[in-house]
Amino acid sequence: MKFSKLVFPGIAMIATTYGLGRFSFGLFLPEVTNDLHLTASQSGVISSLFYLAYCFTIIYSTLQTDKIGPKRMIMLAGFSVLIGLVGIGFSPNAIILSIGVIFAGASTGLISPPYGYTISLWIKVHEQGKANTWINSGTSIGLMFTGITAMFAFIDWRQTYFVYAILALAVLIWNYLIIPSLKEDINIHTGSFNIRDISASTRIVITSTLLGISTATFWTFSKSFVQNTGNYSDFALSIFWILIGLFGMIGGISGAIIDKRGLHYAFNLGVIALAIATIALAFTPNIWLIPFVSASLFGMSYIFLTGVLLVWGIKIFVKNASLGIGIPFLMLAVGQVIGASLAGLLIDAFNFMYTFIIYGVIGFIPLFIYPKVKLEENQLPKGDYSQLQHQNPEIINHEHVEDSETHHTDHQYY
Repeated sequence: MKFSKLVFPGIAMIATTYGLGRFSFGLFLPEVTNDLHLTASQSGVISSLFYLAYCFTIIYSTLQTDKIGPKRMIMLAGFSVLIGLVGIGFSPNAIILSIGVIFAGASTGLISPPYGYTISLWIKVHEQGKANTWINSGTSIGLMFTGITAMFAFIDWRQTYFVYAILALAVLIWNYLIIPSLKEDINIHTGSFNIRDISASTRIVITSTLLGISTATFWTFSKSFVQNTGNYSDFALSIFWILIGLFGMIGGISGAIIDKRGLHYAFNLGVIALAIATIALAFTPNIWLIPFVSASLFGMSYIFLTGVLLVWGIKIFVKNASLGIGIPFLMLAVGQVIGASLAGLLIDAFNFMYTFIIYGVIGFIPLFIYPKVKLEENQLPKGDYSQLQHQNPEIINHEHVEDSETHHTDHQYY
């Protein structure tokens, strides 16, 4: 299949689910909180539902995509974010808002595995890395788009979510028309794992959870904190959010840094930058420029570090890259559930400044749990595509390719 024909709708779907459906909530949270009369604790719990829903659906989609087919799973993700956006925009109270949040959050877990699967089936091997990189950029593009729409003072947050819902419907139709359907069920061997793999994953599980906790307060309450200072216009607040997405696109250089300086160096670099971004925001009331520097550093380091976790996970689960991707991203979401819930309580008990300092300090802890990966000569299992291609001739016949020196494999990280 032509590269752009598949990648562009993929970018749009990732931008819709992650950008519009999931991360936009932090941008509109101050207005939502005021209109629905929510406390910071309630806002934190509701925000944590995004990540909680993701935890369940990423497991479901990982296990079921090969059974129902990637197109059906992508359609399910599209319907989920559509329902979520409408629910959030319509919500008259915290209960309906929570239901909308659950559907919007669920879409992000549903969309990641099937799009990675789709790329592996219909995009040529030498173009898969580029395809995954472009589709991954959808999150940053979605964030920038939400920041731009927030500049439109003539529409409120409810109307904005309804506009997002219309866009989500258009993207859903686009993907339905473009994504090929498989004539037969998929039955591709994706590898296995053993007790040694599970034992080796302890560090990445703890690290991912801690990083999830430390970043949750920024995703959920950063705009509320900056807005509450009273020193920034609506235009400035939108720029703050746009910078997270804009610099997030730069964070895709993590692969190059790992190749040049190693996994441990890249990991330390990302952890330090991410923690500094969170702590720096605590000084927002005193220095006018700080929020914009902090947003830029956070966006870049967050995407950078998720790329590091991806490579680290694949190196651990060398025989099952799906687990290498799924486990750190699942635990990152688990940490964000915990972090978002506790952040609201801390803000109510203390204030924004102390809460961001506490979470920034937590962000440094992973430095003491650095990646220890023993590289092996075992290659990833080869997928048996012959029968599948015979049934579906349009599928690109290829095998998993691994660099014998770096053990780097192209996979998605959304």
